[in-house]
Amino acid sequence: MLTLERFSFGVGDRFGQQARAQLQAFIRLAEQGVEVVPVWNKSNREHTFIGSEPQSVRDAAQTAVTALGWQGGWHVDADHIRLATVGRFLPCSDFFTIDVADSIGHAPAPSVVEDFVGRHPELIGEVAIPGIVSPFEISPAEVARVARKYLLAAADAGEIYRHIVTKKGGPDKFIAEVSMDETDAPQTPPELLIILAALADQGVRAQTIAPKFTGRFNKGVDYQGDVAQFEHEFNADLAVIAYAVNRYPLPKNLKLSVHSGSDKFSLYPAIRRALRRTGAGLHLKTAGTTWLEEMIGLAEAGGEGLALAQELYAQALDHVEELCAPYASVIDIDRAALPSAATVAHWTGRQYADALRHVPGQLAFNPNFRQLLHVAFKLAAKAGPRYLELVSRNEAVVARNVTENIYERHLRPLFLG
Repeated sequence: MLTLERFSFGVGDRFGQQARAQLQAFIRLAEQGVEVVPVWNKSNREHTFIGSEPQSVRDAAQTAVTALGWQGGWHVDADHIRLATVGRFLPCSDFFTIDVADSIGHAPAPSVVEDFVGRHPELIGEVAIPGIVSPFEISPAEVARVARKYLLAAADAGEIYRHIVTKKGGPDKFIAEVSMDETDAPQTPPELLIILAALADQGVRAQTIAPKFTGRFNKGVDYQGDVAQFEHEFNADLAVIAYAVNRYPLPKNLKLSVHSGSDKFSLYPAIRRALRRTGAGLHLKTAGTTWLEEMIGLAEAGGEGLALAQELYAQALDHVEELCAPYASVIDIDRAALPSAATVAHWTGRQYADALRHVPGQLAFNPNFRQLLHVAFKLAAKAGPRYLELVSRNEAVVARNVTENIYERHLRPLFLG
């Protein structure tokens, strides 16, 4: 079976230019004695916005791995796929994030719920989970409630998973993740246990699951919520997974996945403590931060690079609604705090970079500016060769920012402290 390593880290690369700079960060971490495998991820939505093909992600990753002599594992993630979109990813991906968030809350037939409750008496009553102080007290009505909310999503995951099994030639040919994070309400630890039972019933051999945690996980900025509550919930979820893999036919390496994990700096100490205490694995997924580091590099380069960065921001201000709509659940922009295009047009490269680069404690940092540019990558795609040529021409400064962002602000605090 193709097995996902204990620690894995998803990296997006909107324009397929930074795989080598990204991989440098993992090499630096490996030199410190910790191996984390890169998982290059790109969704169908992002490919559609940019006009790229899934094969380009594998090609860029393979080129970087070969050039740098990386001997560790690495994977290519078909990110947030559904049955209608998985086809184009099948030849070139070995990791599939099965997104069933849209099916959550749609109830199956009452007989399906009754059958599930009848087949799982172990979920009813006092359920003692090692690592959790107080047993869960779960009534038959509560199991039925959770089943009504999540059984259809589990069934959809099963349908997509079996389709991939058929097309890839077996369950041992790929890594499956089930994503339930892009929905309104978080899943509690007891709900996660019931969901895992449902996925096991469907034969989904998920090696990682991405629940929705309490609090807001906005794109490219820090966590907004109660960090202590998150830590309690994260530890409880780890305990639930350890219990479930011993109870149900699920992969022994099943682990939590944290989506929209980039820049969640306040959570990294809690996650690191949990991993060290339990020996559990982790998959943490980032996406658009590399594109933002390209913008920072262009701004720092000055001249035409800065001019294009300023121009793209002005365009983003003119198209706020359409840029933000696809990401409404994972961004939170105070438009009154966005600088005007005229103001940004007079910024130096340093001012632009300081406003965009997310460094905790940096007074010039503007999270609203960063979130808007995070979702504005399609404007760079429209600039086409002009954008790509400027990124290539300023490769040294761009690559330095990409590597430092992943290593210094993400991998190092997560896995080294």
